[in-house]
Amino acid sequence: MNEYELRAAVPDDIDAVLAFWAQSAEGTSISDDRAGVARLLDRDPHALILAERDGAILGTVIAGWDGWRCHLYRLAVHPSARRRGIGGALLAAAHARFEELGGRRADAMVLENNELGQSAWHAAGYGREDSWRRWTRPLT
Repeated sequence: MNEYELRAAVPDDIDAVLAFWAQSAEGTSISDDRAGVARLLDRDPHALILAERDGAILGTVIAGWDGWRCHLYRLAVHPSARRRGIGGALLAAAHARFEELGGRRADAMVLENNELGQSAWHAAGYGREDSWRRWTRPLT
């Protein structure tokens, strides 16, 4: 039996999720705020998957599906809960979601300087695609 439960986040989780990311995730993004997470949950209520125990968040992953591609963001596990299979369980839940929706390949956003994250993605069977480079432009 797991020492944690996996579930979809709900709007009441937003503040706890943001606090968790500030402590457990690498870096921040322009949408890492209350309004950004609320829009995510409103548009796709099952995209943000939490691992929790006794009301405390142990891990997160965003399994975003746009109807065409499967995108993974914010895979993070609390430092005190790492190496217990939580990240793998979150990814398994994300993969199951994608397969149920008809997805065929998942991609992950990983910071170049996040060696721990790169190691975790590699261990999960993901490979780097050096022929691609992400281009961005703020919309505000």
